[in-house]
Amino acid sequence: MKIVYVDMDDTLCDFSGAYLKALSNNPSIRYPQSQYRFFADLQPIDGAIETVSDLIRSDEYDPFILSAPSTRNPLSYAEKREWVEAHLGYDFCKRLILCAYKGLLKGDVLIDDNIEGKGQEYFEGELIHFGSDAFPDWVAVRRSLGI
Repeated sequence: MKIVYVDMDDTLCDFSGAYLKALSNNPSIRYPQSQYRFFADLQPIDGAIETVSDLIRSDEYDPFILSAPSTRNPLSYAEKREWVEAHLGYDFCKRLILCAYKGLLKGDVLIDDNIEGKGQEYFEGELIHFGSDAFPDWVAVRRSLGI
């Protein structure tokens, strides 16, 4: 089975939308992501939950969530875990990996909205750049993975 890592922020859930909304609600806040419940309350991106659910059921893929925690908010570690349970169920929490440097992990596919900055550029498998022209949404990712 192919190991697939899926990023959270702006790949599974709408970090940027929540960030901009929090900033517009309180322009004086320097780091909106440092607020209590910021990560736990992020909304899923269209098609993300369905795609990960299909990866779980697949005989071809072994999916994990690989997310870099926010150093500005130590609660992000727990809140990301809460988000996974709320949207993918308790059992999938065992597949949550929080790591600031993604190049350390071995696997076949990394789906991430960034291609560098957290070690993505050193990931040895295929990097699917979510949100790019080639992979603008989960429909394109699903097509590429054949699910």
